[in-house]
Amino acid sequence: MRITTRHTVRTVQILCVTVTAALVATGCGRSEDSGAGKDAPAEIAAGKAKGTVVMWSMGDPDEDLKELAKKFEQENPDATVKITAVPWSAAHDKLTTAVAGGNTPDMSMVGSTWMAEMAAMNAFQATPASIKSSDFYPGQWGTTKYKDTSYGVPFIADTQAIFYRTDITTKAGIKGALAGDRAGYLKDLEAIQATAGKENPKLRHASGLVMGFNSWIFWVPMVWQQGGDIYDAKTGKFTFDSPEVAKALEYYASVPKQGLAPTDRADNVQGFRDGLIAVYQEGAWAGGSFHKDAPELDGKWKTMPVPYSEQPSGFAGGSDLAVFKDAKNPDAAWKFAQFLTEPANLAAYSKGTGSLPPAPQAWTEGKLTEDENMKAFAEQLEVSKAPPAITTWQQIADAIDSELEKLALGKASVAEVQKTLQSKATSIGTGR
Repeated sequence: MRITTRHTVRTVQILCVTVTAALVATGCGRSEDSGAGKDAPAEIAAGKAKGTVVMWSMGDPDEDLKELAKKFEQENPDATVKITAVPWSAAHDKLTTAVAGGNTPDMSMVGSTWMAEMAAMNAFQATPASIKSSDFYPGQWGTTKYKDTSYGVPFIADTQAIFYRTDITTKAGIKGALAGDRAGYLKDLEAIQATAGKENPKLRHASGLVMGFNSWIFWVPMVWQQGGDIYDAKTGKFTFDSPEVAKALEYYASVPKQGLAPTDRADNVQGFRDGLIAVYQEGAWAGGSFHKDAPELDGKWKTMPVPYSEQPSGFAGGSDLAVFKDAKNPDAAWKFAQFLTEPANLAAYSKGTGSLPPAPQAWTEGKLTEDENMKAFAEQLEVSKAPPAITTWQQIADAIDSELEKLALGKASVAEVQKTLQSKATSIGTGR
């Protein structure tokens, strides 16, 4: 269970997690098929796009996005798309400054963990009814939501799966994937740990560990897997004092407590490559990184869905496409957003960038699950969900990260962490 501390620009784009303290997270989806809000246009206008669409993309210059823009221009001869790359490190401040000053582009790629905050700033147009929520994974659609209204379209999906070194796990007597239930998975980690220094002389720990910054991404789904949550949207109250939260904390603490994972903030991606750990949880980008940077591991690792207790669940993040309230050419911008999220185009973008498409049909179009190691991510996307759509989420997330670290290091008990989180979250509140 981990998240690397050394992200590439593409990694940061996919995870949409940053050190910017002001970032907030998105919330859960709703059952209605359309994402249109009360101030949304009923439909995207018929006919071809016209005029100039100014778009900001995040990270390095995105050549795959530019190729799709050229295709859009060919299909819409009277339209021109101008794309400006904005570094992720500067993107949040640049976006909020542009919104505050009424000087936005027509549309932008927006980290899913920013959507609620910016929607609360009245930055975005609500999603037109022409774009259907049923075309996307529910969790990914949930990343566009704020107060039961969608303000964007999912473009890049992000979730995590388990990576495991088959050359190490087989020596522990594990044939195929590790157990899919939490209890069985823990026993498998114990079996792997027992081979350290013996069958696997380089092995130090069975698993990596997410501790500190962004550990909430891996722990909150454990609460969902118990059938619980940390926030009740109906009552507007936090529920860190629930039995489900206690069970999730107990499991999280059990891995380092038994010596199955390091607590020294080691680079677990490198540790996995070097055979120092056998199992860890990460996004799909890691597979591409192994193929590129550690080809000697090809055929020695596989993926599997995240183990669960009562029900499967996982984190849904990524990037959405949003059209600004102050857009000069909103019709063409929505048409471009709709074009980009057509299944064939999402599949092409995924193949070019290594990102995950947020729509099931795109997986079919691109035959993405023909890659055995991608299947686990497809399964996870079906059951993943977004964090609460409250504007104070980053403050809540920071509190979770801090308390999880104390728990992992044995500096606080489960009961103490629960009490602290409930108190801190209630004090912070839910914002606007």
